[in-house]
Amino acid sequence: MRQQTMLYIALCVLLLSIILIAGNLITEEALRVSFTEKNLQPSLSHIYGTDWFGRDMFLRTVKGLSLSIIIGVAATVASGMFALILGIAAAIGGKKLDAFINWLIDVVMGMPHLIFLILISFVFGKGPQGIIIGIVLTHWTYIARVIRAEVLQLKSSQYVRASKSFGKSNWYIARHHILPHVLPQFLVGLILMFPHAILHEASLTFLGFGLSPHQPGIGVILSESLNYLSTGQWWIALMPGLSLLVIVILFDLLGEKVEALINPYKAHE
Repeated sequence: MRQQTMLYIALCVLLLSIILIAGNLITEEALRVSFTEKNLQPSLSHIYGTDWFGRDMFLRTVKGLSLSIIIGVAATVASGMFALILGIAAAIGGKKLDAFINWLIDVVMGMPHLIFLILISFVFGKGPQGIIIGIVLTHWTYIARVIRAEVLQLKSSQYVRASKSFGKSNWYIARHHILPHVLPQFLVGLILMFPHAILHEASLTFLGFGLSPHQPGIGVILSESLNYLSTGQWWIALMPGLSLLVIVILFDLLGEKVEALINPYKAHE
């Protein structure tokens, strides 16, 4: 199990690094319009084919994925930190604060997810900042609830009680005794949140509430491709969509492997 998990981690890190580096190296010149090569099906010279402007779809896909990954990582880390703070605060901040944070979690989880994302993104001006803020404000609830439950268990442990008896503050206990124990669950939550973040980024952009049409996002590519599917240009939507799906599935499997490695009950299955 450990070797398999390390293999998944290495594969995910390698894939993300390649996409990010390649995406930054692809220039506007590489995505230039070439009407002599427009609407070409996938081949050895253009493995993802070309679009209606003759642009190489593989280069456009890599560029779009790199942008989606940057937005997904930023939104995931910010949302995870928000969840970590609220989860710990709910468990050690007293009954009133715990009740308020639990109420807030129920409110956010009770709202239609995509509609809430669209409203937040629209209010904050769409674009990368609107997407990131929307994901941060809607994806923190699961991690916060898991961390809260973990902290409540840790509060009753002997070493935490001993620390309190020595007069240590709640901040000291949270930093030195609680935080190190919740980091594994926090890490698993981040890994599992990341594919959701990039999927929602693509969904918002596809619906017109995310990235600008001038930005090379996967959602932009998929949205534009709808106008050409009826003419038989299936590769314009299929190849970018499959690439996004592969990354989502890969990180979903990674999250499951890491969770099984950390969870002692699943580790022996």
